[in-house]
Amino acid sequence: MITIVDYQAGNLTSVRRALDHLGIPSRITADPNLVRQAERIIFPGVGHAGAAMAVLKERSLDSALVEAVQAGTPTLGICIGCQIILGYSQEGDTPGLGLLPGICTRFQFPDAALKIPHMGWNAVTVTRPHPVLSHLRPGNEFYFVHSFYPQPEDPNEVYAICDYGGPFPAAIGGGNLFAVQFHAEKSGPAGLQILKNFAEWQPC
Repeated sequence: MITIVDYQAGNLTSVRRALDHLGIPSRITADPNLVRQAERIIFPGVGHAGAAMAVLKERSLDSALVEAVQAGTPTLGICIGCQIILGYSQEGDTPGLGLLPGICTRFQFPDAALKIPHMGWNAVTVTRPHPVLSHLRPGNEFYFVHSFYPQPEDPNEVYAICDYGGPFPAAIGGGNLFAVQFHAEKSGPAGLQILKNFAEWQPC
């Protein structure tokens, strides 16, 4: 069973519905003990990094997530759940969970035609093979809604990129932790493939 972390950051129902469509059992919880005991974790979210971290701390979910990842639990971050696994976010000058070294940076474009937030469907290019990205085709598009993007310190922790005013990391990870900046649960068949891959992934 996949445990979906509830920290008032939205899109929980969409993730649950996508897993139901795939026939994958899941539960939504704000109980830190259930997160610690989870077989697999999806850490989704939308919203502001500072507000998200405040709720995680209030519910003791920050320490529960760190303990679960350190214990080897396969974990998938989505959108804001991709950003605050890093050490720091420029959004609200917010310390993150520090599960991967790096920072989350705001888009800045000299071209006013490029709107912020980056919103809509964009192609994602796999740059390093990973089981969670298997069976994807070149040119597969995914749905994005974000003003900030993740920048791991180690370039080997970037597995896919997207281009919006220049390339930025769209999928990052290390060990039993993987995360995508786009909304896999809202990205049609390609997004469902990622969720299916995650449910079957056995990290080394």
